[in-house]
Amino acid sequence: MLSHDQIWEALDRLAERHELTPSGLARRAGLDPTSFNKSKRLSADGRLRWPSTESIAKVLDATGASMEQFMAFMRPDAGSGQQEGAFPQRGSIPLLGFAQAGAGGFFDDGGFPAGQGWDVVEFPAAPAQKSGVYALEVQGESMMPLYRDGDVLIVEPGAQVRRNDRVVVRTNEGEVMAKVLLRQSPRSIELMSLNPEHPNRILELSDVAWIARIIWASQ
Repeated sequence: MLSHDQIWEALDRLAERHELTPSGLARRAGLDPTSFNKSKRLSADGRLRWPSTESIAKVLDATGASMEQFMAFMRPDAGSGQQEGAFPQRGSIPLLGFAQAGAGGFFDDGGFPAGQGWDVVEFPAAPAQKSGVYALEVQGESMMPLYRDGDVLIVEPGAQVRRNDRVVVRTNEGEVMAKVLLRQSPRSIELMSLNPEHPNRILELSDVAWIARIIWASQ
């Protein structure tokens, strides 16, 4: 019998074979980009969600893979063959401008990319190793001198954030900012501005929609 984990593993491996994220694979197949996100694989009450046969058929058609090849990805030894410690292959991840990030519809409740309107950018990491990562393009000079207009920040939602990490924060009011996390208490966070001309910020956690760690930047 096929298991829930095997089916999703096969989709993830097929996406990796084509240097795509699960979102990129869904987009190529003409599906909603969030169809294969890890957050969609379990319902809110913990029930297993399975991809439909129609979705799998569209993925196979879009990638040119056969059903036999798809089934082969379910085997435990059907990975990419990459040696441990080798630099991971490149993959495409979602890209959005900072100015657009404050608008509704681009993120789910956990701060993961969702909805339509995302572009894509190449990122030097295997999608399977950094699931859910996305890119934000700096717009304007408010993050100088650390980040300049046009720089791309790679963000990993769900990653643990610690003091002195560079982070992206979105408030419940839709404000999106890149800062340095100075300290976090059970009720608030203190953020240091990257631009010395902008003041530091203290936010109540109840006013924060999500906070995500910046793991890489193109400069």
